Amino acid sequence: MSSIPLLTPEDCAVVLIDEQAGLAFATGSADRQVLRSNAVALARTAVAFGIPTVVSTSASKVYSGPMMPALRAVLPDIVPIERRNMNLWEDAAAQAAIIATGRKTLVVAGLLTEACVSFPVLSALAEGYKVFVVADACGGLTPASHEAALRRMEQAGAVMTSWLQFLLEMQRDWTRHDTYEAARGIVAEHGGGYGIGLDYARDMIKPA
Repeated sequence: MSSIPLLTPEDCAVVLIDEQAGLAFATGSADRQVLRSNAVALARTAVAFGIPTVVSTSASKVYSGPMMPALRAVLPDIVPIERRNMNLWEDAAAQAAIIATGRKTLVVAGLLTEACVSFPVLSALAEGYKVFVVADACGGLTPASHEAALRRMEQAGAVMTSWLQFLLEMQRDWTRHDTYEAARGIVAEHGGGYGIGLDYARDMIKPA
């Protein structure tokens, strides 16, 4: 069985799909605030490590609304690609934006897992891309349907990960000073008990 190497910021592109309030309202697979926090953490990770990021939205004028403000704040210079297709891969502009990154490994998250996440993941895999799905930054209608969609993608060859694992995979070494403060800040704000621990350590460990 061949091993999957650890990712680096130079390997991959991040794809955020339909991070819109109208779709978040429909999400029942996890707490909506947690999902939003996880998506923001993923976006902040992409920014911190200079990873190309493609953002797409759908039905923003008639149902889903614009990309959520918390994500717009993190990605102020990225204009989401509006599409009609559920499958991002079947939208010429969105597919072209991904190809233009020059990366053959995609790190994907979004709403809803059952369609707008899983369809392009399956399509990209069929085109020879490696795809990592940030499972805890994806939301589905129900826990069961979300899990079924994750399993289908996994069976097709996608690799499941989490936003925290992805961030730590990018940082790899806490002595990497150029990204240390950004990475630590993301974990402190979005990483629950781990983040609390990092703040505690900073308070407790004083220079001699």
